[in-house]
Parts: sequence; structure tokens; C-alpha cells
Amino acid sequence: MISPNIILGIDPGSVCTGFGFISQQGNHQTYLACGCIRPKAKEMSQRLYEIYHHLTLLIEKYNPNQVAIEKVFMAKNAQSALKLGQARGAALVAAASFNLPVFEYSPREMKQAIVGYGAAQKEQIQQMIFTLLNLKKKAPKDAADALGVAICHASVYHFKLNVNKSRATTHD
Repeated sequence: MISPNIILGIDPGSVCTGFGFISQQGNHQTYLACGCIRPKAKEMSQRLYEIYHHLTLLIEKYNPNQVAIEKVFMAKNAQSALKLGQARGAALVAAASFNLPVFEYSPREMKQAIVGYGAAQKEQIQQMIFTLLNLKKKAPKDAADALGVAICHASVYHFKLNVNKSRATTHD
């Protein structure tokens, strides 16, 4: 029996970093955990450390094989984009410290994969994640986005795996 692929999805933010873990076997995904890291420190360097530290603890606990993270998008202003990029950097360092492969997806790619519409609202993502993973209650919006990134990656990864398998088989 093939062991499941465990994927950590991350929706980075300096105020709230969403995370979500799913297990994938074949084309089936199962919910493992999700939540939000809300740094309490006022200083940005300490906030980034809290994001890094909490993610390393979660990685140790759930032992993912891969990490999927949202790419930076043009936020409301340059300062917001800079802070988002810094939070993303803390998350990337956490993944790199465990030598995990990281896959990046734009918010539009994730929304297209989950809802079928690249400009979907956070509430739509939240509802689809609730439905797709058969959750008992809706995940917080940032955690739902993180689960969305993980599912987006699982779908892309599964598709590429199958394409590579079909190319590898020869027909006599």
C-alpha cells in the first residue's frame, strides 16, 4: 500500500498566517488539521519569528512531504505587500529548515482550482473547502485559503504524476 502524501498549505500574513494539512492518496484528499497563527508581538522581527516557530512545531507534529504556499500578490499598498512578503519568507525558511519541497500558487490559481473561478471571494473558498473536505464546521477564512492551496497543489501534483505515468508506459 502506498503511504499518503501529506501536504501543508500556507496562506501567509503578518497578522494571520493560515495553515492547513491534508493527506492525499490517489486523487482523494482527507482533512488533517488547520488553523491560524496570530503573532502577538508588536515588533515585526518577533512576529516573523513567531510565524517561523509555530510552523516548525506544526511541521514536526504532522510531518508533511510537501508544502504549498500562496505567492505574493499586489496588495492594497506597497507596505502591505512588503509585510506579506516577509511573512512568506518566514514560512519558506520553516519549510527549508526541514528540507521540504515548496510549490507556489497564485491566489487566482488556487481560486480557479477550488471554486472554478479565479476571482472568487474568501467566503466562496471557505464554503467549498467545507464541502470538499466534509468538515464539521467552516474553517476560518485564512485557514480555508491554506487548505485551498494544499488542495490546489494536490490536484496539480496528482495530474502531473498521472501524465508522467502515462508517458512512461509503452504500447507494443
